[in-house]
Amino acid sequence: MPSHSPRAGYTLPVFACAAAIAALRWLRQPQTIDAVAVDLLDPAETVTIAIEQVAGLQSGAALAITRSDPGDNLDLTRHTPLWAMVAWGDQTQAESIVLRGGEGLGRQADGQAAIYTYAKRLLVENLQKWLEPGETIQVTLILPEGRALAKRTSNEAFGVVEGLSLLGTTGISQPLSAPGQLEVFRDDLRQKKDWFDCLVFCIGENGLDLARQMGVNPSRLVKTANWLGPLLVEAGMQGVQSVLLFGYHGKLMKLASGIFHTHHHVADGRQETLTAHGAIAGLSTAALQDLFACASAEDALQYLKTLATTTGQPWIERVYHPIVQAIDTRSQTYIQTHSERSVQVGTVLFDRARQILVKSQTGATLLEQVLLV
Repeated sequence: MPSHSPRAGYTLPVFACAAAIAALRWLRQPQTIDAVAVDLLDPAETVTIAIEQVAGLQSGAALAITRSDPGDNLDLTRHTPLWAMVAWGDQTQAESIVLRGGEGLGRQADGQAAIYTYAKRLLVENLQKWLEPGETIQVTLILPEGRALAKRTSNEAFGVVEGLSLLGTTGISQPLSAPGQLEVFRDDLRQKKDWFDCLVFCIGENGLDLARQMGVNPSRLVKTANWLGPLLVEAGMQGVQSVLLFGYHGKLMKLASGIFHTHHHVADGRQETLTAHGAIAGLSTAALQDLFACASAEDALQYLKTLATTTGQPWIERVYHPIVQAIDTRSQTYIQTHSERSVQVGTVLFDRARQILVKSQTGATLLEQVLLV
């Protein structure tokens, strides 16, 4: 049977944008709309997105519906409907386009709709083309299945509640779960290893987005998905001098226990890792039992923070610093074992608020280096 490259699709912001364009076009002139053109901006490409339905709701407002297609990605949002309601604004509206989150679109810790930078830019730049000077609109984005789907994601771990987020740095949804995607990641690494001595590995979009915000050159960033082991070995094979592992603590801590494929279906071990390091740090038996019983890595972190406050002891540092040092050591050993090459590895972990939680000694040095150039 002939092999083929996995089919890429589009990220959720693209479908939300397509629905908004269709609703605005209907609002301007009622018509049948089967598809719309969306300028992805990144990459610089215009694509055609199918529209499922579009209709007027009331005077001055219209609703359009499209469905997500992430390509050959095992994505739980596949075929989920995205609605966009567009209504004319009024003279008191300062901005020409106001974006709002409706049912199923998550909220961030500050109460704002979880519409991130790329999604905002995509919507505003595409919709602006359909507005006349002085016109204003209000766009409400709705994901009817978003609240239920969000319970099966890590959104809450990053402070997004009550729905899905419109997150992403590009319009293309790479099929990260498809086996062929590993080779795409390897190719990306092979190209970038000639540009920099140190590469920054990020599992997913949250790490990539935070690294960019902090000032890391995007050309240094290598997206790994859950294939950290194979890509660390590839770094060794390609002669990369150093790798900075930059990610959410609930994912990367698995490496401290020698788990180098981080998908939860393969292995977990986070409670065991935290509890073992808690024991080494000197936590009481009762505290260790409570720590092990935590439902998630984020819950465990909050427990340690509370314990630190009540006891006056720096339990976060005592538990997490040995973990990041173990990640460095295990990763370097893993690379040496499987590639017979030596690569310096450093680790930086962030929490659900996307704040830096802890850095290994090497991680702190490498982070300083990549922020300078």
